[in-house]
Amino acid sequence: MRGITLPLAVLATSWASVAQASSLSQYALQKVLDDASPIFGSYVKQSNSKTEWMKSYSDDTLLVHMNIPGTHDSATWNYTQATQDVMRGITDLNQVTLPVPEALRCQELPMIDMLNMGIRAFDLRYAFDPTNSTIIFYHSQGLLSETATLDDVLFGFYKWLDDHPSETLFLSMQYEGSTAKYASNDAALQLKLYNALTSPAARQYFVQTKDQLGTLGQARGKITLMRRFDLDQLSSSYTNSLPGLHFSPSLWTDNSPDIVLTYNTKENLTAYIEDYYEPLTPTGSNATENIQWKYNATTKNILKATTEYPNSLFWTWASSTNTDNAPPEWPRIMALGNGTLTPAGGVNQLLVPFLKQQKGKRVGIVMFDFFDQPSKLIETFLSL
Repeated sequence: MRGITLPLAVLATSWASVAQASSLSQYALQKVLDDASPIFGSYVKQSNSKTEWMKSYSDDTLLVHMNIPGTHDSATWNYTQATQDVMRGITDLNQVTLPVPEALRCQELPMIDMLNMGIRAFDLRYAFDPTNSTIIFYHSQGLLSETATLDDVLFGFYKWLDDHPSETLFLSMQYEGSTAKYASNDAALQLKLYNALTSPAARQYFVQTKDQLGTLGQARGKITLMRRFDLDQLSSSYTNSLPGLHFSPSLWTDNSPDIVLTYNTKENLTAYIEDYYEPLTPTGSNATENIQWKYNATTKNILKATTEYPNSLFWTWASSTNTDNAPPEWPRIMALGNGTLTPAGGVNQLLVPFLKQQKGKRVGIVMFDFFDQPSKLIETFLSL
């Protein structure tokens, strides 16, 4: 039998349609990435030892045995006085008093830079915009962008994973309740969040395992959801169908150096967490004393990770502030010090020699403020 031959004109039209569809999908993705850029940063594809550092680990490596660098309040890098001023017309609708930007800013590089520099765990705080229709990002009362939605930023992560399929990410999500005078974590918000995390794209890119961490091979090219929120306004079927690990805010002890939280009661899977974000030092303590207290809590949890419960999750937050002091120690001062007033630097500088001593050991997930300083911090972490 002879093959069926299509006229050249038909073939040309067919190929043109495919090319047009491909172009439209690229334009659509670029539009999403552009909208995400105030939070995610301008997308840049890079391939080097830091962007693909997980290539050196075998597929059968347990995630609980890995050392994962992360960032606290990852979306705050662009929250300056200029940002606050530009968005004041919108944030005024929330009817809240905004603190100074220094109180809320915990990073200075966008998330695309974090990814390309080796960061693999991200902390995002969400709530509705002033119209109660779109999920956007906040730190306390500070609105971080008027355009970057949750969906936009998720697609930034999806695109990056497409470009770096050897890697896996951890995404901690937490509802921010102080964003508006009448802020509400109601059913509408929870349903919109659920839909974003269970969309067809999310089902492809999020690890679908529930309440346990598997191997790196199972998680490559995907995101593990660290769910620091409840869906208490929806039926249990919604909660039961969400993937990832659940850390209920009702069980996450506030401002504690020693949180023990079981995220899988059936198998007794437990996380050991340090989140001592405002050290309760004596009144009148100086910056050096506050930094030391935070450093002590951070290193205590990391040392426990190196010696105890080898199959448990350890999650340490090296981030902190101290607003009760006068003048207050903002996140930058706690992380990096305050010049000559703190000659040894901040928590980040103190952690470098400490981490070098943990070479070859498991330290778990560690979340940093201003992770890029000093430059040896992440370099040391990735060489453990």
